[in-house]
Amino acid sequence: MITPSELERLVMNVPDFPKPGIMFKDLTPIFLNPKAFQGLIEVFAERYRGENLDAVVAIESRGFVIGAPLAAALGVGLVLVRKPGKLPRPTHRRTYALEYGTDTLEMHQDAVRPGARVLIVDDVLATGGTAKAVSDLLGDAQAQIVEAAFVAELGFLSGRKRLAPTPVFAVLEY
Repeated sequence: MITPSELERLVMNVPDFPKPGIMFKDLTPIFLNPKAFQGLIEVFAERYRGENLDAVVAIESRGFVIGAPLAAALGVGLVLVRKPGKLPRPTHRRTYALEYGTDTLEMHQDAVRPGARVLIVDDVLATGGTAKAVSDLLGDAQAQIVEAAFVAELGFLSGRKRLAPTPVFAVLEY
């Protein structure tokens, strides 16, 4: 199995992206490296194999990169959480605050049955706003969130606190 330090060596720091003063953690080199990408999915799969999950809930768009192979590895369904207007059937919808303005996420109303055991996945946990909106969507659906899982967590932004009481797991922590 791949180690977090092996994965971390592949992460590229991109200064001043998307705006000055931000040090962006680019995870795409992990996805480009077949051994690293397979190893990353296996880290998640090993953690969640015994959890009797019904679905992996992946957040648009980089969460899809992790969620799809993870759901397949676990033999469970994949729920896509998307920006407005991308899903064709009735949806649950949550609008949440950003630093400047708001954003909205949607999930099909029939994607998760009440009581379903689900795992939220995304690439990075920063302030937690997006993941909190997904948690709220799942609450609307009366799902049971087992954990929220991320490739990387930017701990200095305290996103984990915003998700409480949902447990959080990150392979890499900054």
